[in-house]
Amino acid sequence: MKSKVAVIPCQGYDEFKVNEAIKKGISLLGGWESFVKPEEKILLKPNLLNRADVERAVTTHPAVFRAVARNLLDNGYLNVTYGDSPGHPGSVEKTAEACGIKAVADDLQIALADFAQSKTIDYVHGRTSRRFEISQGVLDSDAIINICKMKTHQLERITGAVKNMFGCVHGIHKGAAHVKYPDAESFAKMLIDLNFYLKPRLHIMDGIVAMEGNGPASGNPVNMNVILMSGDPVALDSTFCRLVNLNPAEVPTVYYGSIYGLGNWENDKIEIVGVDDLIYYCNPKFDVAREKKYSGKWAVIGRLASVEKRPVILKKKCIRCGACIRACPLEEKALYFPETSGSTKPRIAEKGVPVYNYKKCIKCYCCQEMCPERAIVVKRKFIPFI
Repeated sequence: MKSKVAVIPCQGYDEFKVNEAIKKGISLLGGWESFVKPEEKILLKPNLLNRADVERAVTTHPAVFRAVARNLLDNGYLNVTYGDSPGHPGSVEKTAEACGIKAVADDLQIALADFAQSKTIDYVHGRTSRRFEISQGVLDSDAIINICKMKTHQLERITGAVKNMFGCVHGIHKGAAHVKYPDAESFAKMLIDLNFYLKPRLHIMDGIVAMEGNGPASGNPVNMNVILMSGDPVALDSTFCRLVNLNPAEVPTVYYGSIYGLGNWENDKIEIVGVDDLIYYCNPKFDVAREKKYSGKWAVIGRLASVEKRPVILKKKCIRCGACIRACPLEEKALYFPETSGSTKPRIAEKGVPVYNYKKCIKCYCCQEMCPERAIVVKRKFIPFI
């Protein structure tokens, strides 16, 4: 069977327009009854990466969150909670408040699920990961509705429906997962296992204002003017790829998601509804990594003389807050404050910004994600004979 993806045009975050867009999308997909039952405990899972201003397009916009929640409540789905485990240290409630989500939830009388506690679960069917530390609020729910954000991502190229489920993993255990699965392929395979375990029912992508460039937290907002909806996270993410002229097969979460049976990415296996032709909503200039990866014999050559991606700190932007050091998931950190002679305190001068030990760095880019000043970028460096 083909996977159905609703592509709903929506210019701006006007409450009425967004609400009508969600209504149209869910109708085209068969109605709420196709995904959830009125008696079920429903968890709304937005993207609450950090305490960023709404205008920066880091998190799910509160207008989209409101429209989804309002539609559910109006259709008799009254047992609704929300939550996420943000990457930024601190409570979920404070992050939700900073992102504008808490105000909407309070207005609609939707409770915050328990993301302070967690439980270790064994998933015997996992191909790559057979154990997860899942937040209690996720385990307490019967159905998950994934309200993700259309953004770039330095490790996986894009972050969308598949990647957003990583927020169900509790707190510091997300850092441990980056250590255990340090490259894009193994991390993607872990995410596929996580999605198989969690089985989110519906995926809604806020693409009205997306993020391009140095995502998922330090990129630039760009108008895409669409909301994407599907029961298939792989099909939804591959549709995102096609909208920005990115080959879906080059995105590990899409490629392995298709191989392992999580969903479809091929054109002939996806039915687009809501628009007649995707081409009118495409942005081929969207800033996202499109370079192909080496395979076969070229992989050997690529290791001998390669262009390596690595995080780099922009000294003029860095305020030396140490957030990047705290975000590094390694026990022996891959970056540190330089020490002056006879002192263990960081320098105040420009050269006192954190320094990377690239031999230790696993290129997970957690430091780049958590930098509050957008002072870390990912650059490519030619390294011969490594």
